[in-house]
Amino acid sequence: QLALVESGGGLVQPGGSLRLSCQASGFSIDYYTLGWFRRAPGKEYEGVSGMSNTGGGTWYADSVKGRFTISRDNTKHVVYLQMNNLKPEDTGVYFCAAVYRGAADLRKWYADDFDYRGQGTQVTVSS
Repeated sequence: QLALVESGGGLVQPGGSLRLSCQASGFSIDYYTLGWFRRAPGKEYEGVSGMSNTGGGTWYADSVKGRFTISRDNTKHVVYLQMNNLKPEDTGVYFCAAVYRGAADLRKWYADDFDYRGQGTQVTVSS
């Protein structure tokens, strides 16, 4: 079965940290750009961070720069999103997606471009 499965979400207080994982199964991520998106309640989904297949290119939304870090381990077929200094406005469902040799800048992606996407994991930042 070809899939992306996210994990690591949860409830955290403002200022706290979480690390999300996105595990690929059934295919190799070696040639795929991987991106993290989120959808806040009542809002459209937005790109959060992307990393090229080689790891040489990264992109972050302005709202998360300096707080979030994307990384990947191609040997384990997994991409991570380390989220620090979380804010209530970071609340939402986070999902990962893969595009074959796609741009790291997720503003260039469209939903039709996704080769794979996960179901998402809930992140709630609240005191």
